[in-house]
Amino acid sequence: MLKIISANLNGIRSAHKKGFFDWMAKQTADVICVQELKAQHPDMTPDFLNPHGYHGHFHYAEKKGYSGTGVYSKVKPDAVLTGFGAPEFDAEGRYTRCDFGQLTVISVYCPSGSSGPERQASKFRFMEVFLPHLVQLKAEGREVVICGDWNIAHKEIDLKNWKGNKKNSGFLPEEREWLTRIFDEVGFVDVHRSIDPREEQYTWWSNRGQAWAKNVGWRIDYHVATKGVAATAKECSIYKDERFSDHAPLTIHYDWV
Repeated sequence: MLKIISANLNGIRSAHKKGFFDWMAKQTADVICVQELKAQHPDMTPDFLNPHGYHGHFHYAEKKGYSGTGVYSKVKPDAVLTGFGAPEFDAEGRYTRCDFGQLTVISVYCPSGSSGPERQASKFRFMEVFLPHLVQLKAEGREVVICGDWNIAHKEIDLKNWKGNKKNSGFLPEEREWLTRIFDEVGFVDVHRSIDPREEQYTWWSNRGQAWAKNVGWRIDYHVATKGVAATAKECSIYKDERFSDHAPLTIHYDWV
């Protein structure tokens, strides 16, 4: 059994203060993918770099207090790659890849476009270069699990207020179509949805209003996987008993050895 967790921390130092690493220790997960570190190497304490004996590998943004991704694993990876060859986004620390035998696990943090037209344009540029990378990745013939904050709710079921968000970043038609292409054309699988078709399976809630209290959320954190490993997924869960961030950790168990 392989247990993989994806968690957007909205700041690793903040998540630490809120008990994320204490919770992580109890999960006995094989791999934990984290996003939005909002830290650089000098900010990373030994507890952040190698918590509870995990091997940690990270891709930091050049800009302070911004973005960043990482992968924690019980087993040391055979190979580690940071960045996917797109200078604009590699400078933002958006991609950490670890290879374990025939399995690749990637932590990705796709840009958000919600702060304005400039960031939305950047998000579209990311989409334009990331899709061919995914095609290339699949052509390697390995089994791949890409965990992370994709900043897009794919279908109406994936956010509470879909009617009011059709013209907003994260639910724009072209963003949703892009995800559809990844699943239908490139051949990756939305693992969570493949085993859990229920409504109100959200992973992010705005800090505005009473979004958390009223469960007015979005499902924007995913495990996106190749079909072989995706077919072994047995159960998934979104952890909401404690709040480490404005996102909730998404855990999926794979019957993978």
